Amino acid sequence: MENRYFGNTDLECSSIGFGTWEMGTTQYGEIDVRDAVRAVEMAIDHGITLYDTAEVYGPYTSEELLAKGLGTHRQDIVLVTKVGFTYDDSGSKSGSSAVTGRDASPDHVIKRTEGCLQRLGTDYLDLLLIHWPDHKTKHEDTMEALEQLKASGKIRHYGVSNYNVEMMEACEQYGHLTANQVGYHMFDRRVENGVLPFCESQGIGYMAYGSLGFGLLSGALTPETTFVDWDWRSSGKAFGLPLFEHEDFLRELKVVERLKTFAADHGKSVPQLALAWLLGQKAVSVGLVGMRNEKELVENVAAADWRLLDSEREQIDRIFEEEGVPTYTDAEQAT
Repeated sequence: MENRYFGNTDLECSSIGFGTWEMGTTQYGEIDVRDAVRAVEMAIDHGITLYDTAEVYGPYTSEELLAKGLGTHRQDIVLVTKVGFTYDDSGSKSGSSAVTGRDASPDHVIKRTEGCLQRLGTDYLDLLLIHWPDHKTKHEDTMEALEQLKASGKIRHYGVSNYNVEMMEACEQYGHLTANQVGYHMFDRRVENGVLPFCESQGIGYMAYGSLGFGLLSGALTPETTFVDWDWRSSGKAFGLPLFEHEDFLRELKVVERLKTFAADHGKSVPQLALAWLLGQKAVSVGLVGMRNEKELVENVAAADWRLLDSEREQIDRIFEEEGVPTYTDAEQAT
């Protein structure tokens, strides 16, 4: 497994990271919790050293299950979590319905970080991210809280998630971001127009979530696939893009069928192709992918050493063009 640094910092991790949104169990597909925890336990032996979670996944469930899976290996991995939401903590709601707003104010960030530390069973985080921009709080104030957490030893590094270039520029006036985490995959290339080159030029690490297109690039979806009503994909939208709306979805599946053939010609699978395509972008520090069981874990790890030629990347682009499927390079990023 290749290791990469986050921008110009000393934070280093495997190029493939273990994403745990699905382990929240209330927003993103159905999983066998026991298999998922076991996959975490095995991932370290397969060379995966970064584990990404968030308090909102559940809320809270993902952090708790990840801590269980990591067991005594806390010191062997890079642990990442995210704060920045407010919740209905009455216990009567779960998933997205439990989220009541965004809050990146200093007191809230510090308080919620303490909760993350408790659930994860650790006294420090390797990387803490602000999950989504809070448009009511000054970036200066949020950065002050992150600097305070770093000075206290509660976090080693800090960064943001789903911030655009203007927002990162504002943050950089008051400290240095170790990372920005934004969705990036073959079907959504919005970050190529601004965020990705900015991160590279400023020495900010880039974490890609949705590496498998939220299931589109898993190779498992069909025209008959439907999502339960609590699965966020049931809305048809994926962070502002109509990726799961019926007609768009059907066209995208035609692309996936052709990508299956492309991958098979190289003795690989579509998920492996998706990860190889992503990791071929030099500005990417880590590609996050959910792994629900040992089979998916082994398959994903095998993609880390595949290097696509420029001509092969161009061939992939032609497939999208010929099927009339956009990649949204010039679309506005969801913030």
